[in-house]
Amino acid sequence: MDLRLLESIGLTQGEAKVYLALLKLGETKTGPLAKEAQVSSSKVYKILDRLINKGLAGQITKGKIQYFSSIEPKRLAEFIDKKEEEIEKERTIINDILPELELIRNSSKKPNATIYEGFKAITNFFKNILDELKKDDVYYVIGANYGDVKGLREFFYNYHSQRAKKGIIVKMLANYNVKGNLEKTTHKKAYIRYLPELFASKMQITFYKDKAFIHLVTKNPSGFLIYNEEIVKSFKSYFETLWKIGKQQ
Repeated sequence: MDLRLLESIGLTQGEAKVYLALLKLGETKTGPLAKEAQVSSSKVYKILDRLINKGLAGQITKGKIQYFSSIEPKRLAEFIDKKEEEIEKERTIINDILPELELIRNSSKKPNATIYEGFKAITNFFKNILDELKKDDVYYVIGANYGDVKGLREFFYNYHSQRAKKGIIVKMLANYNVKGNLEKTTHKKAYIRYLPELFASKMQITFYKDKAFIHLVTKNPSGFLIYNEEIVKSFKSYFETLWKIGKQQ
């Protein structure tokens, strides 16, 4: 792929090299990544930090070793939304190269888990739900709340409006402290009950298919995405147990 296409939408040459290398390698350490991207080992960490801040990469620590992987290429379209003057031209570029990027990523080994850090990365996970689920598909939430995250209410107001319009169903066990105070769009195409007060926390679990996303709605939100069907089944069993004791509004 011509690196200039990615550079034209706001990535530096180094960021474009590392991002494409992440797509090709899947979950990887910095050594193989630097070699594949043809950048120096001293620069790869700084480039990865920038990609993580832009919501285009994630990291996980196994033992004492850090591994990195790309976030879904579709998030590039969200990245360029911030650009105003050439947004239409840039969106066309992204849409043109997405199929090739998806082919590269799909040919690589899927990571077992990925860490998400920051508001943009957390909300990108939920945007992926809109991309991946279809009408009448269902996903589940345990411990839904807004925590201390600035802008989260506004995000979920728009998100649930889009979700309901697409026909995606949510079964939600919300925190006791948001009872009667959920954004009104949340109730569309939704089954909602409330957990007892003693279960209240700033941790939320969202799961569907083979994905389970555990995140903390704190001032600086962070999350942990796990790809594992057995874990999702366990969360589903846990959900059904809690559903029996949850209260309707």
